[in-house]
Amino acid sequence: MSNQSPDIAASKPRAIGYAFTAHMFWGFMPLYLLLVAEVPAVEFVAWRTLFTLPICLVFIGLRDRWPELRRCLTDRKIVLTLMGSAAMVAINWLGYIWAIQNTYVYAASLGYYILPLVMMVMGVVFLGETLSRRQWAAVGMAALAVGALATGALTTLWLSLLLAITFGIYGLLRKTVDAGPLVGLTVEAIILLPIVAGYLAWVQWGAGGTAFGRETVETLAILAGGIMTAVPLLLFSSAARALPYTLIGFMQFIAPTVVFLLGLTVFGEELRPAQLAAFLAIWSAAALFSWDIWSKSRDARAAAKA
Repeated sequence: MSNQSPDIAASKPRAIGYAFTAHMFWGFMPLYLLLVAEVPAVEFVAWRTLFTLPICLVFIGLRDRWPELRRCLTDRKIVLTLMGSAAMVAINWLGYIWAIQNTYVYAASLGYYILPLVMMVMGVVFLGETLSRRQWAAVGMAALAVGALATGALTTLWLSLLLAITFGIYGLLRKTVDAGPLVGLTVEAIILLPIVAGYLAWVQWGAGGTAFGRETVETLAILAGGIMTAVPLLLFSSAARALPYTLIGFMQFIAPTVVFLLGLTVFGEELRPAQLAAFLAIWSAAALFSWDIWSKSRDARAAAKA
């Protein structure tokens, strides 16, 4: 059975729009996380997972994906693959939330600057994708910029690498598994449900109580965790399955740039000259990569007309 599902029957421009929207969601996520700053990171990840499942099930019903869901839940290979992707995204969420709550915004931003390089390497190594000379030049520029950033954050580099590697593996597994974006996310939430339900029960009755219901704004923000989780992940999974992994990897520079700017403006982090130089180099690389894609698309359209 083909990996292409009805979830991603969209054109390439639409898939690029999905990816852009997902990354804007993630870029502004630190502002949302300010509302749950007092909720322990592990507990909040558990709530996010718990509230993601009913949202997914509603969409499953609206789009009549029950047969696909049953097929995936009874396929051992699919379940094992989604167990791996569920573990990767849970670790990634935990690391990211912990970083924001402990004011390691710079480390979180750096992790997602490293992520595109991880994804592009994975695309070349595991999926047999190729890069043009200009694209390799863009990757080299971005790698130098990330290296310069990393030298100023060696003590938190482990956190940055954790975020980059876990989400890179997550995206690769979701691109190759024989499950559509919606059904795949639903299965991931089902896999994690016993763990998060057991943890939340232990916190509620054995560790002093959860944050849910403690304050109105905080509780509403926890409830919104399902939407904030499901929407960008569905968009990303759709885009990742429809686009070359190298291309969607390079689009990952959007989210950390927004996070980087929030770190400077909202969280009050200092902008050092090396950071500014790296920031400019990364976006020069993004411009070169985008120009190469645009020029190839233009040449292909011209050839088709001829």
